[in-house]
Amino acid sequence: MPTTLNAPQDPQDGGFRLNGRRVLFILLATFGLVFVVNGYMVWRAIGSYPGVVTESSFRDGQRFNAEIAAARAQAERAWQVEAAAARGDDGVARVTLVGHDRDGKPLSGVTFHARLEHPADRAHDKQIALVPVAGTSDRWEGSVGETAAGKWGLVIEGDGAAGRLFLSQNTVFFK
Repeated sequence: MPTTLNAPQDPQDGGFRLNGRRVLFILLATFGLVFVVNGYMVWRAIGSYPGVVTESSFRDGQRFNAEIAAARAQAERAWQVEAAAARGDDGVARVTLVGHDRDGKPLSGVTFHARLEHPADRAHDKQIALVPVAGTSDRWEGSVGETAAGKWGLVIEGDGAAGRLFLSQNTVFFK
């Protein structure tokens, strides 16, 4: 029995025919979709984290020597400051601080405050005023609500009449 080859379909019969216009349309649609998706992803990335770590690297560099001098002065004071941070089930973050001078006497003339720094977005940073605990002379406490679980930076500063006397930067993990 002889074999017959199928003849190509006639485009007039309604079959699919790949021509230059269709190839151009397929290419434009494919690359258009890629550009739209990339544009959306860039927009979401910039909106969620702008990437700004410092407002002015130049000014930060100028303050560097002053920061070194302040750290040396803080080390010479030899204060013993212990801080603890915890997050309750209600989302409230509590910071407790105990401070003594080199002789073990309670610190006086110092106002402490703390800051919880979000790891990715400064807009979520939280300021905490630490107030002396009634009946004690060496303890300070403060709290702030609506704190998400996860890794946070805890910055504690102690200010006196002469300016900042104490700085501590730590990492805390809230469950």
